[in-house]
Amino acid sequence: MTQQRRLIVLRHAKADWPDVPDELRPLAERGRADAAAAGRWLAAHGLVPDRVLCSTAVRTRQTWELAEPALGGAPELVLEPRAYKGEVDELIGLVRALPPMVRTAMLVGHRPEVQELVLALAGERESEPLERLREKFATAGIAVLDVPGEWSQLVPGSAELTEYAVPRG
Repeated sequence: MTQQRRLIVLRHAKADWPDVPDELRPLAERGRADAAAAGRWLAAHGLVPDRVLCSTAVRTRQTWELAEPALGGAPELVLEPRAYKGEVDELIGLVRALPPMVRTAMLVGHRPEVQELVLALAGERESEPLERLREKFATAGIAVLDVPGEWSQLVPGSAELTEYAVPRG
């Protein structure tokens, strides 16, 4: 019997706007506090990933680096260039390629891509978390999806969004 899997989608925290290329934008002061708050929220809810797929952008890497200490573990980190401005099909492909031993995975990425990914995976189901996420996937927002079956079987509409939270520092 196949166990259920969980996908956590974390949008990077609030970024600053210095005169640098987009991929090099760092977190703003508020973003640093919110990223740490996201880590505390994940820990409080027992949501510790086995593997983290993180965009290579500075703000996503900083978000993960500030969230991770609260989790009390050392998930495998994969810096994934395709998570920066990747299309929904490409992001689904990244998740589908996860090995079976990964039970809980996290994707740290950007809006609109992460919002489009969660909406695609959740499909047409109606729920309060999904309604809030449709309105806005806020900075440092966390979407938690239950994924039945193997990662390799993940297709649009096959997951259920069980939580959407926006922790603040």
